[in-house]
Amino acid sequence: MSKSPRSPRNKTLDLPLSELEDAFARCLKPKEKLSREEAENRVICGDLFKTAPLLPRESYSLMIADPPYNRRKNYGGEVFSPKNAAAYAEYTRAWLSAVRPLLTPTASVYVCCDWQTSVLIAPVLGEFFHVRSRITWGREKGRGAKRNWKNAMEDIWFCTAGEDYVFHLDAVKLRRRVKAPYRADGSPKDWRQTEAGRFRDTCPPNFWDDIAVPFWSMPENTAHPAQKPEKLLAKLILASSDENDLILDPFAGSGSAAVAAKKLGRRFTAVEKNAQYCAWSVVRLDRAETDRRIQGYEDGVFYKY
Repeated sequence: MSKSPRSPRNKTLDLPLSELEDAFARCLKPKEKLSREEAENRVICGDLFKTAPLLPRESYSLMIADPPYNRRKNYGGEVFSPKNAAAYAEYTRAWLSAVRPLLTPTASVYVCCDWQTSVLIAPVLGEFFHVRSRITWGREKGRGAKRNWKNAMEDIWFCTAGEDYVFHLDAVKLRRRVKAPYRADGSPKDWRQTEAGRFRDTCPPNFWDDIAVPFWSMPENTAHPAQKPEKLLAKLILASSDENDLILDPFAGSGSAAVAAKKLGRRFTAVEKNAQYCAWSVVRLDRAETDRRIQGYEDGVFYKY
């Protein structure tokens, strides 16, 4: 029985590897150590533990890591199986040990997790970095729970390699609609009038409820089972890096961090062992050559709709 035709509005990237031979051919499969120039703006297809020793040391000023959460998940045919708490903590320690030498002394690090893995990896992160904050963001997607509260949140741990680090507050302020437009001497007090209404730019909290998870009609959507939104990654990149900085994504998936980095004028190294996901990343990076839009981020402003 053939599949029904997909809606023209469905933008999901789910092409098989057999149709992406050119894209996959442009992925790097290193066998020797890479210089910084050789690693810049490349999607690397390979196992992280084998690839990390080949990457340039002390070169990455920002790392955004989205490792497999400690739950059963099929990543393009390879199933990640849950481990006991000690084993998952040791897995975290192992991959952090692999990537720690690649970071600059002033590097920032963001590690994604869910509520179960969050409590497991936090102490391990403290062994390698200064833990600064825990971001919690609303991930309103997925099935409900019959005998529990629906899991609609995920965490991101913010860490730094040392006491000296970059944080661009003004780049990530949130534009909120003003409900009580107070005035002082007849002038707006801490808000501005625009054609779209009255808004105030506020300091970003560590709870984010303005993120839309990619869905089928969004151009950034792929068939990856755990894709992160470009808007979420843009916040991390703008806050914790400068233009032309080199960013490491050791669990790249379908390339969302690399795409966001490219759109924001940063350089990247994306490491992913699934060949199909690597090819999707290259396709998305090609698209970013002509389309630099990030949904929910316009003219240097993050909007709270």
